[in-house]
Amino acid sequence: RLRLHDGKLVKDRRFHLRTYPNCFVAKELTDWLIDHKEAPDRETGIRLMQKLMDHYIIHHVCDEHSDYKDAKLLYRFRKDDGTFPLSKDVKVFMRGQSLYEKLVSVEESILKVREENSVKYQRTFLGSEMIDWLIQEGEVENRQEAVELGRALLEHGIIQHVSNRHHFFDSDILYHFWINFRRRRRLTELLNENSSRALCESPDSPFCLRKLNPEPGNTSFLSVQTNKEIKVVSAVRRSSITSLSGNSNAYYSAPPTLVFPPVPECNPKSVLKRPVTNEELLSPGAPYVKKTLTIVGDAVGWGFVVRGGRPCHIQAVDPGGPAAAAGMKVCQFVFSVNGVYVLHLDYQTISSLIMTGPRTLVMEVMEAIE
Repeated sequence: RLRLHDGKLVKDRRFHLRTYPNCFVAKELTDWLIDHKEAPDRETGIRLMQKLMDHYIIHHVCDEHSDYKDAKLLYRFRKDDGTFPLSKDVKVFMRGQSLYEKLVSVEESILKVREENSVKYQRTFLGSEMIDWLIQEGEVENRQEAVELGRALLEHGIIQHVSNRHHFFDSDILYHFWINFRRRRRLTELLNENSSRALCESPDSPFCLRKLNPEPGNTSFLSVQTNKEIKVVSAVRRSSITSLSGNSNAYYSAPPTLVFPPVPECNPKSVLKRPVTNEELLSPGAPYVKKTLTIVGDAVGWGFVVRGGRPCHIQAVDPGGPAAAAGMKVCQFVFSVNGVYVLHLDYQTISSLIMTGPRTLVMEVMEAIE
């Protein structure tokens, strides 16, 4: 957006005796994307701009078109006309970016390269250092407000403990900015991200137990199914996916299509013997141990079901799937997903994090000590 302003592509334009402030012509912008190597061709440029429309970044000046047309039509960035939706998540992200820019632009910044357990980390700071700085700069009024801000930044994946073992505290624990806001991102990266879709309780929810084979006694189920190209399928198969897809080798260009009719959605009774709270999980001396699991998804998914909320727990694990091979068990509580602290989230949100993340899933779980 700023580059387009600098290049005078975004400017006041007159059309049919009316002046539209801070807008651009779609066809001119597509030309600009190709000229500046942000898109290899017009088709990709159109897809990129449609992505921005879908995420409420840009819109047609009169909202007469819901799609991006490569024509002499006027569009505008919502941030230029005050219609950009500022949700809580967006506000936290923008606050994190603002703090990061402020920190990296000052001399003697608290952000430094530090080492812990023989591992070097970039953009690190101590929790107490950050709190002192926030108060000194007038970003917060007191230490409690600073801790709340730090926790919000951590819960949104902007900062994290260097080894991802702690929430944010007013202490000498080492944290770092997980996001490098100054990394130059190319627009085409937008097309590599999975589009979010409603998981929740929809009939085709990948987190609903469902039989791959209607025969009684078959305990296989379809868990999180991914859309990315599969290079290697794990040796332990939980069903004969190759025969279902008509392919006898372990390489696929796309996930197999199951030909069985959908099984009605099921939401089995919780496997937990009693409800457990976050306070109970995290209290000193609690009988729980934290484990880190690295699960490589295969042609069917990862092979587990997550349920509940605040905290979520593992409801079911496919005994022949990647999750079981990594050490996942029922009744474990989900602490983090791919570096994001999730104890405060419900299972629909965690499901979305998993679905839109990489094929290799890194999860921290808390397990009761027997």
